[in-house]
Amino acid sequence: MRFISSLLLVPSLLGISCQAIPYEEYILAPASRNVFPASVYQANGSVSNADVLTRSGSGNTTLRGVSSITYDFGKNIGGIVSLDIGSASSRDAFVGVAFTESSLWISNQACDATSDAGYDTPLWFPVGKGPGRYTAEKKHTRGGFRYLTLISNTTATVSVRSLQVNYTAAPTQDLRAYTGYFHSNDELINRIWYAGAYTNQLCTIDPTTGDALPLLGAINSGDNITLPQTDPWWNNYTITNGSSTITDGAKRDRLVWPGDLSIALESIVVSTSDFYSLDNAIQTMFAQQAADGRLPYASKPFTDTVSFTYHLHSLVGVSYYYRYSGDQDWLSSYWSQYKKGLEWALSSVDSTGLANITASADWLRFGMGAHNIEANAILYFVLNEAQELAEILEDSDVSANWAKIAAGIKSAANERLWEKDAGLYRDNETTTLYPQDGNSWAIKANLTLSEEQSSVVSSALQARWGPYGPPAPEAGKTVSPFISGFELQAHYLADQAERALDLIRLEWGFMLDDPRMTNSTFIEGYSTDGSLKYAPYSNDPRISHAHGWSTGPTAALTFYAAGLQITGAAGTTWRIAPQPGNLTEVDAGFTTDLGSFATSFQLTNDGKGYKEFSFTTPSGTQGDVKLAGVEGTLVSDSGRIKLVNGAATGVKGGSWKLETSK
Repeated sequence: MRFISSLLLVPSLLGISCQAIPYEEYILAPASRNVFPASVYQANGSVSNADVLTRSGSGNTTLRGVSSITYDFGKNIGGIVSLDIGSASSRDAFVGVAFTESSLWISNQACDATSDAGYDTPLWFPVGKGPGRYTAEKKHTRGGFRYLTLISNTTATVSVRSLQVNYTAAPTQDLRAYTGYFHSNDELINRIWYAGAYTNQLCTIDPTTGDALPLLGAINSGDNITLPQTDPWWNNYTITNGSSTITDGAKRDRLVWPGDLSIALESIVVSTSDFYSLDNAIQTMFAQQAADGRLPYASKPFTDTVSFTYHLHSLVGVSYYYRYSGDQDWLSSYWSQYKKGLEWALSSVDSTGLANITASADWLRFGMGAHNIEANAILYFVLNEAQELAEILEDSDVSANWAKIAAGIKSAANERLWEKDAGLYRDNETTTLYPQDGNSWAIKANLTLSEEQSSVVSSALQARWGPYGPPAPEAGKTVSPFISGFELQAHYLADQAERALDLIRLEWGFMLDDPRMTNSTFIEGYSTDGSLKYAPYSNDPRISHAHGWSTGPTAALTFYAAGLQITGAAGTTWRIAPQPGNLTEVDAGFTTDLGSFATSFQLTNDGKGYKEFSFTTPSGTQGDVKLAGVEGTLVSDSGRIKLVNGAATGVKGGSWKLETSK
């Protein structure tokens, strides 16, 4: 199994020096793992020279008696905090540190939450022991915070020489050595692409620092307990093998959740190429596979929870990982487990042709069960992916049966669940709920019967948008960036590029720029009225503000707006098919082990053609080009290819430019 570090990929595949990362000014990851506060947000009590701790220079910050200072790091970060204490007037002096991702939960009493209720306790340092460095234990790595409040709660006078954080996220990455890039004429779109990439970096952790879930024993035993108002917290739970893994969230749960991978994996591929962390995450799912083939809902402690959809998301992870890595040995090593997992899912298909879902666990939506459209659309998607994998591995014995079952699902879903008047699929036969998840997946999976039907679903989904994004009625009054990531793909697949960009600007623009957010990472969910409430949770401070499942635009903009699509192993085959929508300029690229994939274009003033267009793909590969409505010729050192109805097939890898008649 081979993994190439992002540091090595940049000079060898992009043909540039390590100091010339394209559009590096947008990268939010810190240049050093020693991070200092950017500014003072507020101070309370008797405080002097608070701004000294925003610099790594000389001087002391002094807190006299009961007082506090809240520092703003300017973006969401994660790591281990250290204080350099100059002096303390009492041996009984303590200094506390409280963390929060959102300004809503700034406090000198508690941190925002990792538990289902209450708040987390601050970290307390016994600084009366004398001058010197005080560093939090590794188990108190805080995975996500923008604001840090320094607290003195005694009558002592304490001087602090330095406050810094050892940034621990993405532990095996060269943090700013991105292997992918994106730039357009729309600054908001650019910032969203990079915020998605950074969100996934923050959600990538040392596997020995998973959320220990303080009430783990009670959760497993099913005890009924009442949580205290504030709770201790530990991040010392080992969740995978290796030295790095992708998780759902930076603050919590810091566990591997397969559903999140169905969004995060592709966004990681086009930005940092951290296949090592992805492999460790997928590996832990298959290491915990049950004897009957069922894959876990998530990494421990959720291995015994049955989730039909999250089981399928693990299978999606396998096909995605293979497509972008091209590692056939890796695929072969999981093939028998993959087939066993697919057979477990197929055992739920009944005489109707649809899977009948009996497990309620999903992405915290309500009402999962029966002939659910989301579950069946994902199953249909997996069946089609599975047939491609079987062909690659020359396992012809299984494909015919899978194809037959897939055809039955498509027929039955459209016969039983499609509502023409609504232009949407029902959640199941017994409800009038039209879910966002199932309808988005119906287009993504090609469960719809025609391009026209996909367009109808896309229009109906857009018609429901509110001022803060599209609702997910299957989860109450919720806007779900996770499911919106699939809706975003659905609009592009329905050839509605402007609608897709409108969605990005509406929902992700709100998440990026609202002052209650981190302005650097994407929240896991919020309310349709714009309040930072996530309907499945009763404890608002618990919401994660850096969640990998919310990073859909990073991959979607690369694959669709820039038009860079991998169709064969690591890009042995590809498709260049930009959908610029109302963007007038795009320059984007990413790498695989085969080399660099890049497009760059500028539209004409009327937006109907290309003033300039070029693309690069690795030598030895081939693919198709689709430039809707464009007439012209593709030109490279190896020859000329005339576009027919804006398309060309069998184009060899290399550097190509478009020539159009004047």
